Amino acid sequence: MACRALTISSAFICLAAPALAQDMNFNRIASFRVADNLPDAEETSAEIIAATDDGMTLVYTDSPGGSIGFIDITDPANPTAAGAFMPEGEPTSVAVIGNYALAGVNTSESYTDPSGYLVEIDVTTQAEVGRCDLPGQPDSVGIAPDGSFLAVAIENERDEDLGDGRVGQMPAGSIFMVDLTDEGLIDCDTARIADITGLADIAPEDPEPEFVSINAENEVVVTLQENNHIIVLASDGSVINHFSAGEVTLEGIDTEEEGALEFTDTITVPREPDSITWIDDTHFATANEGDMDGGSRGWTIFSQDGEVVYDSGTDFEYAIVQIGHYPEERSGNKGVEPESVTFDTFGDTPFVFVGAERSSVVGVYDITDPASPVLNQLLPSGIGPEGYVTIPERNLLISANETDDAGPRAHVMIFEYQDAPAAYPHLTSEGMDELTGWGAISGQVMAEDGTMYAVSDSFYAMQPTIFRIDVTQTPARIVEAIRVTREGQPAQLMDMEGIALDGEGGFWIASEGRSDRLVPHAIYHVGADGAIEDYIALPEELLAVERRFGFEGITRVDDMLYVAVQREWRDDPANHAKVLGYDLGSEEWSVIHYPLTEPSTGWVGLSEIVAHDDTVYFIERDNQHDTRAVTKVITQVSLSAMDQMVPLGQTPAVLEPEVVVDLLPYLTSTGGYVLDKVEGLAIAADDTMWVSTDNDGVDDHSGETMLFSIATE
Repeated sequence: MACRALTISSAFICLAAPALAQDMNFNRIASFRVADNLPDAEETSAEIIAATDDGMTLVYTDSPGGSIGFIDITDPANPTAAGAFMPEGEPTSVAVIGNYALAGVNTSESYTDPSGYLVEIDVTTQAEVGRCDLPGQPDSVGIAPDGSFLAVAIENERDEDLGDGRVGQMPAGSIFMVDLTDEGLIDCDTARIADITGLADIAPEDPEPEFVSINAENEVVVTLQENNHIIVLASDGSVINHFSAGEVTLEGIDTEEEGALEFTDTITVPREPDSITWIDDTHFATANEGDMDGGSRGWTIFSQDGEVVYDSGTDFEYAIVQIGHYPEERSGNKGVEPESVTFDTFGDTPFVFVGAERSSVVGVYDITDPASPVLNQLLPSGIGPEGYVTIPERNLLISANETDDAGPRAHVMIFEYQDAPAAYPHLTSEGMDELTGWGAISGQVMAEDGTMYAVSDSFYAMQPTIFRIDVTQTPARIVEAIRVTREGQPAQLMDMEGIALDGEGGFWIASEGRSDRLVPHAIYHVGADGAIEDYIALPEELLAVERRFGFEGITRVDDMLYVAVQREWRDDPANHAKVLGYDLGSEEWSVIHYPLTEPSTGWVGLSEIVAHDDTVYFIERDNQHDTRAVTKVITQVSLSAMDQMVPLGQTPAVLEPEVVVDLLPYLTSTGGYVLDKVEGLAIAADDTMWVSTDNDGVDDHSGETMLFSIATE
């Protein structure tokens, strides 16, 4: 286990790392918030990214922000905003030669009247130094390794609301090529257009080129995503070869968005590759996102003559399932959606990096043998990884993450190739007899044997599950999935947010209610096999004042159950949450107030309660991500303080919690932004605290789950 000392005198953090990790691994060392370059923009994004030749400056396109942004990575562990160039139009892609950035800019007035231009920018001065008109709407930009020319995919994308969203909408796309001078400047007089119509089996009259890559022999490979086709061109625009990307049959996948992870279906789909990268002068790799009809949920290595050298099948998606990043809400569409792919050599090892857009994961494959790639790592990215740049001279891999419409802002993440264990994942179901998906981990409790139980919340409403986790392994491993049932069927109308042991092999489960969805606030007694044996409903005194921000944790002390309510209900003072007591012997309820920290933004609430020895611990958190997060703490009160609880209807006393751990340093200790939902806490017999975050089922979330231990001195 990898341990990292922090500036907290009372504790240190231990982060999970694969037990059999190689000596060299990629680990995230920093995250850059794109909004720092455009602080007044309502929405920003990092899509395609490149680096200057010296590896000290990153350049990325920001379509919603209408900018080409710059990041100073002189110190890669501390990236800083370096300004933005504001073109006239929407930047779509960028490539860099020397100290010049060349970006495609879309100025289209409509789908039927596409236009754009290629702009060249001096990165040092951030001034325009050249411009060429383009014959349509640009997408990918690629520069030849020898710097002699570049190619631009003129996509002229279709209107997805027209003609059932099918290709066959004119004008057709093409490939624009232009030479570069010895200084790296564009020479517009050398511009030429490669006609790629009439080649694809699907809508040959309307090719939609998506991505370009150029090899050391100055050959340009092009993906036609919706046409499910791949073309290889010479630098003069002539066609060397072309072929269909083909289709795949996948067995054992999830195709239903029903609130459960069931990998039982079979589909046959076209690959429809998005990005593409040469891995040598005769082979290239594709990320098969799909768009119109396809999406094989994987990636492929082709030879230049069209032979499939390797296809990941379900392997890539299965690996993502095991680390809790599977996006259930995309099951009916394209699953994990591999969208981006790049290649480079670090040390003596050739790697392909595959980005799963909807799972926010970067797969790191050793392709020493291109016919048998080996998945070395899965790296946690921001939401929607779109583009990558590699700087092997500095041992750096950078991902650009485009999504900025959820809680966290768009980020660029920096990974370093280190002589160190891999820091991610923190939790996996690898090694179980059956493929087991998981996510949305909420409440936790330690068992007497040293394993930990955790529950998933209502995101998986049709598959409520108690997971048993072996925390002695690194990463921690799910070793059992106990399905919660009612009369033999998956228990519905539950939102499991807390778990406690009943002392007899079973569990007490706190379920957060949602009256508008007919989900009751309740405490369930669940047997060791997951069957619901009984439940405790709320009395009328509580039902009359309830709100949906309900039970978030439960703990047991002898015959007393203590339940933390997330936020104030209708009869509570501002910034005071109830802590409820239920006496299993007398069946009587009692209450006391917890004073919440007044939020500076959003709200603050309770997420967990744990009784350990003579102390009761709480997780108190705000609902903020990244730099906006302020309150993420573990607090404590003495167990004797709970004796102040009074019967319902009386004025509750107010607890006086003491902060014992500020969790913010822990949440940034792996180079990422602060995750909002710190929801799980379990305490072992040796006083070690185990803390986890809820990944919201990978819905508007990166999917990243942190599970770490805090060992007190």
